[in-house]
Amino acid sequence: MSTTALSLFGAAAGGLAYASLIERHAFVLRERHAPVLPRGARPLRILQVSDIHLMPGQRRKVAWIKELARLRPDMVVNTGDNLSHPESVTPLLEAMAPFLDLPGVFVLGSNDYFAPRPKNPFVYLTKKVTPPDTPRLPTGQLVAGLASQGWLDLSNARGYLSVAGIDLELVGVDDPHIRRDRYDDVAGPADPGVDLTVGVVHAPYQRVLDAMTRDGAGMIIAGHTHGGQVALPWYGALVTNCDLDQRRAKGMSRWWPGADGAPDAMAPSDAAWMHVSAGLGTSPYAPVRFACRPEATLLTLTPRD
Repeated sequence: MSTTALSLFGAAAGGLAYASLIERHAFVLRERHAPVLPRGARPLRILQVSDIHLMPGQRRKVAWIKELARLRPDMVVNTGDNLSHPESVTPLLEAMAPFLDLPGVFVLGSNDYFAPRPKNPFVYLTKKVTPPDTPRLPTGQLVAGLASQGWLDLSNARGYLSVAGIDLELVGVDDPHIRRDRYDDVAGPADPGVDLTVGVVHAPYQRVLDAMTRDGAGMIIAGHTHGGQVALPWYGALVTNCDLDQRRAKGMSRWWPGADGAPDAMAPSDAAWMHVSAGLGTSPYAPVRFACRPEATLLTLTPRD
């Protein structure tokens, strides 16, 4: 083998070791802001957790999530894919325990219903979605645990919360990635009597984002993409695992019907603010992250300019 080939092999092996042994455990808190509240309102702090993909024995991840209680958020939004194993519900609820007495909402992802399975990672480049045929996970136990102290299940549902003096209307759907979304069940104009209408969805498919923004949602909170999970430095995500464009694979951006591929500078005045979390986990069959650290996010909603 030539010296060049050996060097390339060594770099690839080193990158894989870093992605599997170091970066996927390098949890980070992101902080993002969105000016979506009425003038004069106090800021509202929302902790978003997403795509935990918890396996039994992942004590480091559980401990890191619990430690986020030090942030003292006003409310919590869980955007799904909590599980990766039938025995993950108990440790997942342990991780969420410090937050369940706060106002909170959640939606479910495909991995809250079905166990993950091995798959060719290059399938993600094709945007092909394979119908789930793996064993069912204890979804009912998960839902009961998250709702035990009042969190709202927004799977194809609307709800209302008053949080720190801010009146919120919350509109959610079940996971669009496996076509469980039924937006028609919750469709309708944003309630003019609230301070903000928030859309919550696991997988940010355009059909749902368009419907939510047409109905007047000012903020949309999503997960699912893992931020691409493997990204290129100075380029970003290669895929989003849905029909969202790569520039919106993670972080805060703007969304409006027709936004696909368009820069935020083109956003109309009534465009929604959208946050997509890169999430905290990976599939147990693809336990790597590269240039895309696992994350939770503290979203601070502030008054509009």
